[in-house]
Amino acid sequence: MNLNEWLILFLSSNLIIFGGSFKLFNLAKVSGWKALIPIYNIIKCLDIINRPRWWTILVFIPVINLLMIPVIWIEFIKMFNHKSKLDRILVVATLGLYVYYISYVSKKTKYLGEISFSSFERSFGSIIWAVVFATIVHNYIIQPFVIPTGSLEKTLRVGDFLLVSKFHYGARIPSTVISFPMVHDTIPIIKSKSYLKNPQLPYIRIPGFQEIKNNDIVVFNWPADTVRKFFVKEKGVIKPRDKKSNYVKRAIGIPGDTLEIKNGIVYLNGKKNTLPDRAKPLFTYLIKSDQGVSSSKLINLQIDGFIRKFIIKNLSNETYTEISKFILNISNTSENEYLIYTNDKGIPINLVSKLGLDIREIIDKEKELSLTHTDAIKIKNSKQFDTIYRAIERKAVLNSNFFPNNRRFNWNNDQLGPIYIPKTGEKIELNINTLPLYKKVITDYEFNELAVEGEDILINGKIKKEYIFKQDYYWMMGDNRYNSEDSRVWGFVPFDHVLGKPVFIWMSIEGLFNGIENWNFRWDRVFTTIGFNGKPRSYLPHFLIFIVIWQLFQFVKRRRDN
Repeated sequence: MNLNEWLILFLSSNLIIFGGSFKLFNLAKVSGWKALIPIYNIIKCLDIINRPRWWTILVFIPVINLLMIPVIWIEFIKMFNHKSKLDRILVVATLGLYVYYISYVSKKTKYLGEISFSSFERSFGSIIWAVVFATIVHNYIIQPFVIPTGSLEKTLRVGDFLLVSKFHYGARIPSTVISFPMVHDTIPIIKSKSYLKNPQLPYIRIPGFQEIKNNDIVVFNWPADTVRKFFVKEKGVIKPRDKKSNYVKRAIGIPGDTLEIKNGIVYLNGKKNTLPDRAKPLFTYLIKSDQGVSSSKLINLQIDGFIRKFIIKNLSNETYTEISKFILNISNTSENEYLIYTNDKGIPINLVSKLGLDIREIIDKEKELSLTHTDAIKIKNSKQFDTIYRAIERKAVLNSNFFPNNRRFNWNNDQLGPIYIPKTGEKIELNINTLPLYKKVITDYEFNELAVEGEDILINGKIKKEYIFKQDYYWMMGDNRYNSEDSRVWGFVPFDHVLGKPVFIWMSIEGLFNGIENWNFRWDRVFTTIGFNGKPRSYLPHFLIFIVIWQLFQFVKRRRDN
């Protein structure tokens, strides 16, 4: 809905409110004409039910108003002697229109001046206020997230629980008006959609106090046509902007930058990009050894994140069920013999012993690993393998797997660009060669009609040789460079898709998605900050000391009071 449609809806709703409450205002000794004035009529309604006028603000906050408006309806009809459960059900079920029956039909309508609340109503009201407060914090201040994928390994790890600031870059007003509080796109347990696509508010953002800088870690809504669940792609599922899947990446390029990737190295405006101290980018390395690349040697060097291969000869349905959570892939190589792939942990030795598995690891002479530069140097210096080197994707055949998804561009993970990142108000030359890079920006993010007739490019029916951008865009990449779906695949991230800035890790669990029995708490990551320089430091001991001191203070205070 555009602003004009919202204005018409607002004024129409106001007339409906006036028609239903004019007589009731008079009964409460409030001039009936006041029910006609927008916003003021809500203030006077709150006066009638003896509620604070600042509640008016809550009536206009998306999602919060879905909780507050029914509360006001119920208290309003109670004030006019309609207190039964049926009355309350009817006023909510009719979206407030039950007030017309109270005004013009009901014989028991009278103004009470005061209303009482049962213990259940008071308890329920406390719950509503707790949800209201939590939703305000969730939508406008701090939102919790958990890292589900390894695109930022080892900077942010799978199983890290983050607190993401909404106010650093400015909180967005939720554009999806009808939505379940404090959940994203799916209601937990019942697994159903948590929102209605319509109506939609226009994009509005509260001003922030910080701009996104090069290499900041940012949470945003995935700009591509999104998915209902991670890893389960569903063709044709297109969500509202604020309900698209949440991603976390590093803003390598910011508006106005020219970005290029050469041999896996990122260059910004012609200079090599320097990542922050805490960034631990992973690149693909090949290790070779005539004696085989032993997993045990890698583990002894404290290398993780690699794939292991095993042959199992006596696998049954029962034993497979027991070990399936550790298996990444499985194939049948011959009768009753299976090739399985696992992560670097393999299958627990106690489980192998318990199930009596006939299992052996395949030690290849060559292994591909995702490593930080530091780990690669460690392996090289150990001299336990013949050679180790970076595997770099060279210029390849024409493909459409990478942005701009056009076969004329032979870009890949390690060779891309140069490409200009759009900035508000900046102008680019527009022609057949540059159009593929900015087509999605022009049509999907800035809502123009685009057509091509021969060599001419028409925007909104007019031939254009240049284009001026309406908002800022960012180039987002994961630190796990070869296991990250990022801007190299789907292009620019508009600023209106930016959600917030991760500031804190409050919990971290290795094996979070492998069952509670496989959880391993990473205590060194708990209560650590994100985005600062220097080695990450856990503030968990400080927090625990504060809790102990606070409890002692409360104990002493109670003793004195007694």
